[in-house]
Amino acid sequence: MTSGFGALLRQVRLRAGMTQEQLEERSGVSVRTIRRFETREPFTGSMTAVRQLADALRLSTEERDTLLAAAAGASVVEDAATPVPRQLPAPPGEFVGRHGELAALDKAVGAATAVVAASGGGGIGKTWTVLHWAHRNLAEFPDGQLFVDLRGFDPGGTPVRPATAVRGFLDALGVKPAGVPAGEDAQTALYRTLVADKRMLVVLDNARDAAQVVPLLPGGRGCTVLVTSRDRLAGLVTAHGAVPLALGQLEEHEAWDVLAARLGRDRLAAEPDAVADLLRCCAGLPLALAVVAARAELRAGVLLSTLAAELRDVPTRLEALDAGDPASSVHAALSWTYGALDADQAGTFALLGLAPGAEIGLAAAASLVAAAEPDVITTLRALERVSLVEQCAPRRYRMHDLVRLFAADRARTGFSAELREAALRRLADHYLHTAHAADRLLEPHRHVVELTQPAPGAHPHSPADTAAAMTWFADEHTNVLAAQRIAAAQGRRHAVWQFAWSLNTFQSRRGLAHDRLAVWRAALGAAASLAGPKPLMRVHRLLGYACAALGHHEEAISNLRQSVDLAEQEGDLAEQGRAYMTLARAWEMRGDARRAREHALQALHIFQALERPVWQAEALNSVGWLAACLGEHETARDHCQAAFALYREHHERDGEADASDSLGYIAHQTGHHDEAVGHYQHALALFHDIGHTHTAVDTLERLGHPYAALGQRDQAWNVWSEALAIYRTQQRTTDAQRVQAALDRLDADAES
Repeated sequence: MTSGFGALLRQVRLRAGMTQEQLEERSGVSVRTIRRFETREPFTGSMTAVRQLADALRLSTEERDTLLAAAAGASVVEDAATPVPRQLPAPPGEFVGRHGELAALDKAVGAATAVVAASGGGGIGKTWTVLHWAHRNLAEFPDGQLFVDLRGFDPGGTPVRPATAVRGFLDALGVKPAGVPAGEDAQTALYRTLVADKRMLVVLDNARDAAQVVPLLPGGRGCTVLVTSRDRLAGLVTAHGAVPLALGQLEEHEAWDVLAARLGRDRLAAEPDAVADLLRCCAGLPLALAVVAARAELRAGVLLSTLAAELRDVPTRLEALDAGDPASSVHAALSWTYGALDADQAGTFALLGLAPGAEIGLAAAASLVAAAEPDVITTLRALERVSLVEQCAPRRYRMHDLVRLFAADRARTGFSAELREAALRRLADHYLHTAHAADRLLEPHRHVVELTQPAPGAHPHSPADTAAAMTWFADEHTNVLAAQRIAAAQGRRHAVWQFAWSLNTFQSRRGLAHDRLAVWRAALGAAASLAGPKPLMRVHRLLGYACAALGHHEEAISNLRQSVDLAEQEGDLAEQGRAYMTLARAWEMRGDARRAREHALQALHIFQALERPVWQAEALNSVGWLAACLGEHETARDHCQAAFALYREHHERDGEADASDSLGYIAHQTGHHDEAVGHYQHALALFHDIGHTHTAVDTLERLGHPYAALGQRDQAWNVWSEALAIYRTQQRTTDAQRVQAALDRLDADAES
């Protein structure tokens, strides 16, 4: 179509088959005005009249936008008294990514939504995103664009008053000083009157809160308002129907594109490892990426690996992300938000920076700051509102990596070493005592380990049941590992080995063999210097089992022998029995079933003498299993049936599942395949209920054999395929290869 407004108007009028007089009658715009529009270039006139003509001509959306854009692009003023404001700052020079956010803005504005509230932390790219979208959609707002930086989190601490912003808008709209009313309410009313019938964009950048924004909202629905803020602006969403648009960190591929747009793909491709380090250190924060790109552009001859090395040092990373201008400094951006916090909020924020792990639960946060949970919830909500923390799940919170670095720096400068150590001790005690309580639910028949009282201000809790205990461990496992390291750094040797003890059942059930070995090796270093042999004999025993599970057989046997020797020196029969049981497992893993059975029988005799029925059942099942491995099926069945009965009598479902698995193996080995399937399925149901996935996958693999023997190839294929996927997930390569071979044989049999 012709680009000039007058020619374009004439073209669409003639295509509609209308004379100027007919268009006057339908639109209400005079023939004189229509004639002037069509014959004079550039366009000067009322945009309201243009909209009336577009409505009368019944143009499509695209045609209407083209006509309005032609008028807006050529027009300097609507009339002598009313200029068309063009206040938007320049668009970002290089903008990539944010496709989802831009699409959300398109959808919101397309649905005639009046207000969109874009929120996110400092440096996350709120203003960049809004300005990019605005410049891309200028034709949607032919009556002009208003912009104001409300300085809600300005380091000067003086946000722009709404009345001041309104006064600036009146100036932009061409109101002469003599025509501005005296009262602030009257000025706001005049502003709303002037924009009521217009299609304008109003960008309210860097708002502190909803109260600062509300007086600046136009009264009609013709205008679109885009608000950016570090605050979530919940009041604006609730009371004024604003569409919330939360901006988070960029995905890795988007962050890569940001650097590529500035530095070129060839430069990035030449140093992929350095680029990976840069992306990791910037953690998807657009401002950080922009600073890195600027430094690389200014130092074109410097390798990216040199820049990556500067960022790799955690204590100085924020300094390295400072471009020398407060507007281009990650540290400054975060400082402005931090400066708006009250004392309680600032203190909580700083201490959260000390917490290890990517996220923290509410109870742990309450222990860290030594406050009641309701008070901490209030504070965390305030921090979430200004985008310093994010609630990633109910009662769980996380920080952006660079925000956490900033918070930790605030803690180091705002709290003494003693206060920081006390906070970390409370946090570690929360994890230790809660882990111990959860472990007692998972394995009630274990030795009871007595813990010291938690530090004042710590808030440990006991999960409600075994399912809750498994869920807690799954959520907090990495944090508990970190808490053990905190205890070690603080020289709390008892706590170090007690962490390993409390984690053992969960790690065994989930097949976390490498983590289990690491915590028990740390425990050995701590227990070796403790007074009294009991902790050390337990550590040697469980470290031995952790080693055996990963094939470190010499280290396993050595530790278990030391555990037996210590128990015998102390005359501790219970520990002797536990050590012999673990030796039996270690020798079985080493492939010596006969020697393993000797140790299992020693453990059985001790447990019978001690009258410990659950431990006795464990030893019976072990003896029976090993007998089955040696082909002594009658002996095996008798022992495993006795174990099954004892476990069931004492409501020990974990052991009942083990015994049922053993009975399934015996039934299959003796040709009773239907019976084997029943035993295995019972074991799997119990393992599933208690979350014992590590052992369950072994049972799942064994279940495939009676299915195959019965000719039920589909069932065998299904269980072996599932077992193969789990083995691969657990990185159990040998087991995965064995199951793959079984699947291959199944395929070969089907083809023959």
